[in-house]
Amino acid sequence: MGLRAAALVTLMRAARGGLGRGTAAVLHVASLSSAPPEPVIAAKEPFPVELKAGKLYAWCACGHSKRQPFCDGAHKKAAPGISPLRFTPEEDKTVWLCGCKHTRLPPYCDGTHKEDAVQSAQLPA
Repeated sequence: MGLRAAALVTLMRAARGGLGRGTAAVLHVASLSSAPPEPVIAAKEPFPVELKAGKLYAWCACGHSKRQPFCDGAHKKAAPGISPLRFTPEEDKTVWLCGCKHTRLPPYCDGTHKEDAVQSAQLPA
């Protein structure tokens, strides 16, 4: 039985009083959602960033951070279910970090921002 079906069975049993005396059914709306949250496009180009070896970075995966391309915690309210990608480079180097949040090589840019779907998208205010 899937998660959604199990949640509905729990809800129906609770409504009939079938969970036992004093037991409350608590359902989380997120457990009934069938689609994972989608990131928003923060920029239509990548961000050039100088990374330091051994330093921990948190790349924004949701697109809501005001500190692009890095996480500022905005996902907690704006995109629950999307977490930043934490990484530590092995050497000092300049890289291009994805700004459109649709790369297939996170956190690095793979050119996805050049696609029509990204270029025609409206950026958040």
